[in-house]
Amino acid sequence: MDTFVDDSSAKLARRIRLEREARDWSLADLAERSGVSKATISKIERDEVSPTAVILVRLATAFDLTLAGLLLRAEGEAGRLTRADDQPLWRDPDTGYVRRQVYSRPDHPLELVQVELPAGRQVEFPASSYARVRQAVWVTQGELTIHEGGERHMLMSGDCLGFGPPGPVVIANESHLPCSYVVALARN
Repeated sequence: MDTFVDDSSAKLARRIRLEREARDWSLADLAERSGVSKATISKIERDEVSPTAVILVRLATAFDLTLAGLLLRAEGEAGRLTRADDQPLWRDPDTGYVRRQVYSRPDHPLELVQVELPAGRQVEFPASSYARVRQAVWVTQGELTIHEGGERHMLMSGDCLGFGPPGPVVIANESHLPCSYVVALARN
């Protein structure tokens, strides 16, 4: 299986540079639109560092893409059927969480993502991550805490939360065991 866990940096580096150049943006333009420093973007494009989930979300949003859309463009487009062995994986170098892109196509409004979040870890996403999408999180194993704006939601295995208006979100596994959850995302 060709996965992002094994070959993410080079593919992401090429795709980010391609997306930037296709828009005729300089590093400064992308930095301004994404809130990611020029130095960091340059290092990512040269495959000197592996971007975190937060940085990838900011870059994807600047390109008017979802995180899944950016990752899929880096991996190459798939057909309507996505076999389990062909579902791209990506590991966040900062938190160690593993993201499996179960389903996504540019011509379909729905994306499905499975995430494995290690114990004691969390990921923060800015409000801009949710500006053009609606999503729900379904916990399939373990416990998950979602801080959405000023609200705190404790989810147990089987619980599902539909996100409200765009706001900053922290997804945290405050337990001592790994957590697994599915994100169903629809583009507006």
